[in-house]
Amino acid sequence: MEIELKKIEGGITAISGVKAAGISSGLKKNSGKDLALVYLPYPAPCAGVFTTNAFKAAPLQVTEKRLKDPVRALIVNSGNANACTGDRGLEDARETARIVANCLKLRPEEVLVSSTGVIGQYLPMEKIAPGIEKAVSALSPSGGGDAARAIMTTDTFPKERAYLVSPRGKEHLSFKIAGMAKGAGMICPDMATMLAFLFTDLPLEKGFLQDALREAVRRSFNVISVDGDTSTNDMALLFSCGGAKKLPENDENILKEAFRQGLLHLCRQLAIDLVRDGEGASKVIHLTVKGASDYASARKIARAVLNSPLVKTAFFGEDANWGRIITAMGYSGVDFKPHLVDVFLGDLQVAAAGKGLAFDEERAREILHKTEIYVLVRLHMGNEELAAWGCDLSYDYIKINSSYRS
Repeated sequence: MEIELKKIEGGITAISGVKAAGISSGLKKNSGKDLALVYLPYPAPCAGVFTTNAFKAAPLQVTEKRLKDPVRALIVNSGNANACTGDRGLEDARETARIVANCLKLRPEEVLVSSTGVIGQYLPMEKIAPGIEKAVSALSPSGGGDAARAIMTTDTFPKERAYLVSPRGKEHLSFKIAGMAKGAGMICPDMATMLAFLFTDLPLEKGFLQDALREAVRRSFNVISVDGDTSTNDMALLFSCGGAKKLPENDENILKEAFRQGLLHLCRQLAIDLVRDGEGASKVIHLTVKGASDYASARKIARAVLNSPLVKTAFFGEDANWGRIITAMGYSGVDFKPHLVDVFLGDLQVAAAGKGLAFDEERAREILHKTEIYVLVRLHMGNEELAAWGCDLSYDYIKINSSYRS
């Protein structure tokens, strides 16, 4: 089944009834927006996927336990990760939710919390509390853009998208899906990305949401890399804001399939935005692994290539050094036949059957000079095809991360 997608304005507040705000509470050195609040019109089933990092930030631990029942609000702060902060960090995360609940007349369990920023510092609750009151006052059906800016750390632009989705030829079954994400560094997820918050107006049950989110994450956020690091705070949440409505019985399966496709598209676009905004990045690498034996093998190969500092610096220097690509493939741990491998840079084949080809160096330079570079690796081992995304490694990445706390 095919779907039709129409990009719409408004970010997460394109979803009817959703209100959001993004304000400055003094958590960041640059006095930018640092506190985002999202208020949902009805109790909403929520699915989530979370970091596999052994050090799980306090707000993540609190939120993960609150997904059993529908929720009404989400509070996110940037500038401070509230990670590696022990019992005090957990209590600060719970207190943040309690303050939101008091202001909105909700139960604390109906409020999810998330944080991003510097690790190992306690939340300045003397700033958080008045900031929440300010955010509650600023809640608006047009506040999606402010919320997307408030969750940024080293990001250079907000990442928000919204779509009107319908099964092809069935416009009367249209629904909306929207999301915002943040992340520019410490991006190589083993679940989702640093932070991603997704919303739909379709009334969907928790079990289906969870299954759809896991599958979408597998082929979007879980196949991107900026720098090979997985954060302590990674989470992706998916909210169904359809209230007490139910899917029309005769069209339930059609709508669910359309939703899966729409969700995957949304997640992929946000994931590519994250890579495009990678710290110091000047190029996006679109890598396709074709002919792998299975998903796991394709992902291991993609991750080895996209994480390789030698591959990344070659792309930054616009050097058609395809040997670095096959070297990374070779240490990926995947069992494949090197003598079958083909490599393409854009439409230019540079290796065939595991051996280099004479190719037009000038054409290669033209391809590598672009900001969007397409790489294809053919394994000829099976039917699995995987798209993955990464970026180059520039001098600016070192500058940004050598003084992250200062």
